[in-house]
Amino acid sequence: MLERGGQLLFDKLTLRLHEPRIGLIGDNGAGKSSLLRLIAGLEQPQSGTVRVHGLDARRERAALPRQVGLMFQNPDDQIICPTVEEEVGFTLSAQGVPRRQARQQARDFLQARGLGHWSERAIAELSQGQRQQVCLLALQIGRPATLLLDEPFASLDLPSQYRLSHQILAGAQQLVFSTHVLDQVRGFERVLWLDRGRVREDGPGHEVCDAYRADVQRRADAMPACMDALPC
Repeated sequence: MLERGGQLLFDKLTLRLHEPRIGLIGDNGAGKSSLLRLIAGLEQPQSGTVRVHGLDARRERAALPRQVGLMFQNPDDQIICPTVEEEVGFTLSAQGVPRRQARQQARDFLQARGLGHWSERAIAELSQGQRQQVCLLALQIGRPATLLLDEPFASLDLPSQYRLSHQILAGAQQLVFSTHVLDQVRGFERVLWLDRGRVREDGPGHEVCDAYRADVQRRADAMPACMDALPC
């Protein structure tokens, strides 16, 4: 059970997430971000247990960053270093790699991905999409078993979405990410449709996405015709 501010978010929720690619969809406030934060150990349930690759997310929280990495919706909430090289290398430094060695590994990591020219770029000079890429690179270099992505395509134009999607799918880690861009998870092995903290549908991506889209359409069709007109 997870309760925040007197509001019950999850109650009697049981999930086992083993598939390589898992999508989370649903309306705003459905619980997608909260579920990711539970898995990452940033939220703790009032009752029940969260286990991540065999680790208890409450008692062994310090060990979670080597197993799971969370990318926030807003890259500015995640980035802490002034340059790309420093930001990507910080992940390794946090794992105990000496700073100079971490910087060199970051340079090599960027170079191998055709982004060597980004090494010394200031984060402040990057676009929203580029900062999202840096956040993902900073997670990927640490090689966690699972990547948690919280609406990674929010506020990105279409070219930036394509670039980030290619970067995400090129990795070998398990993916669990929430999105409102249904086409990005339609081909996933498993998609969960969350609705106010409960699982409304759970199954192959194309089936769950179609069910959610149809539900949204039904709700839209049921709205009074005067909703967009003032006064009604």
